[in-house]
Amino acid sequence: MKLSFISLASGSSGNCYYLGTAEYGILIDAGIGIRVIRKVLRDYNIDFSKIIAVLITHDHADHIKTVGCLGEKFNIPVYTTEAVHKGIAKSRYVEETLIGSRRIIEKEIPFYIKEFEIIAFEVPHDSSDNVGYHIIYGSHKFTFATDVGHITETVTRYLCRANHIILEANYDEEMLRNGTYPFFLKERVASPTGHLSNREAAEFLATYYTPEIKDVWLCHLSRDNNHPELAFKTVDIRLFQEGIRVGKDLTLTALKRTTPSQIFEFE
Repeated sequence: MKLSFISLASGSSGNCYYLGTAEYGILIDAGIGIRVIRKVLRDYNIDFSKIIAVLITHDHADHIKTVGCLGEKFNIPVYTTEAVHKGIAKSRYVEETLIGSRRIIEKEIPFYIKEFEIIAFEVPHDSSDNVGYHIIYGSHKFTFATDVGHITETVTRYLCRANHIILEANYDEEMLRNGTYPFFLKERVASPTGHLSNREAAEFLATYYTPEIKDVWLCHLSRDNNHPELAFKTVDIRLFQEGIRVGKDLTLTALKRTTPSQIFEFE
């Protein structure tokens, strides 16, 4: 069946992605309101009742705001590690405690939701625990790596397996350095357990690009220290330096913070 991908929101104010077929779909993170989730899906003619699972990367508010509602009110199973589940249970941003919807997974042990084969993998970030997801459907391989303090060997391994990559490009280094954040917050963002910069994302893609990589979406852009055009340009220029042509060798999209993306469809 045809596969569809949508970014409902991607940024420091909230994150949520959809991956699904005509019969069912999953959400990756749930950091935006339930009304927004339902509206965006309705706008793309996707029946909310066909959402059969939620995957959570970590327990920061911009990734879990609606997870209690999805899990307990709508009885949608919520998958993540035991440590992330414990973080969710303690979070003041989640109103409903996950009970019946709670599903515990282990890093690098595959599990299945319908025809999706899913592997969670370790990602460095300053949360209770943090994972990315490698999702296989037929010949399509998606890797989600958001809130990445730095790119480790493990992150590299799963990104290099994908032909569709959702990779953090959170901040422009100069904007962060000269911006209004207090010093401690600048340090936190740029630390090995903080976020990934445009330059770091660009360097990774330029270094590890292969023709198997078809699509790259730059995600989780900062409101104060980045903007989509700058993230796109930084990566585009670095790829061009290696002879990799955006628009011909691969597609590149900088996802907007609060505006849904178009729907991307794959046969």
